[in-house]
Amino acid sequence: MQTRNKVLDDISQLMTNAMGVAQGAKTEAETAMKSMIDRWLADRDFVTREEFDAVRAMAQKAREENEALKARLDALDKSGK
Repeated sequence: MQTRNKVLDDISQLMTNAMGVAQGAKTEAETAMKSMIDRWLADRDFVTREEFDAVRAMAQKAREENEALKARLDALDKSGK
């Protein structure tokens, strides 16, 4: 009976070690994939959300100013006729 327990203990230890190796490989693969994606994204000309929002606000302000100027021009055209 003692031999059987030793075999089971050895198998259990082997499985535990295999799970540890598998977990390490998974972690390493995830780290490598994240690094690859980060490099790919860094090579692209993506803007941050803050940059996008700032440019959108500038465009909105320019649009409003354009509409105000157009209204003034229309008023000047009407008064000049």
